[in-house]
Amino acid sequence: MQTIPLSQFRAQAAAMIDLVEQGETVRILRHGKPVAELVPLKAEAPAKVPSWKQPFEPVRYLKPPAKSGAQMIIEEREGGW
Repeated sequence: MQTIPLSQFRAQAAAMIDLVEQGETVRILRHGKPVAELVPLKAEAPAKVPSWKQPFEPVRYLKPPAKSGAQMIIEEREGGW
């Protein structure tokens, strides 16, 4: 880890970013006290897809061959189920 004062960080920001890209951590001090750290990014894990977004097999309703959809709806309304 490299520790530098804020004034030096301002003057060498690009060089400090290069260090972070190489895996180094840079701690920035203001008046001798740490105020920030630049750390390299961790490799991001693939985003988990929520269950409600995952593909699914559509429900297939097999109707009796002798009845139309309208006839089945009428039967259901009349209490045929």
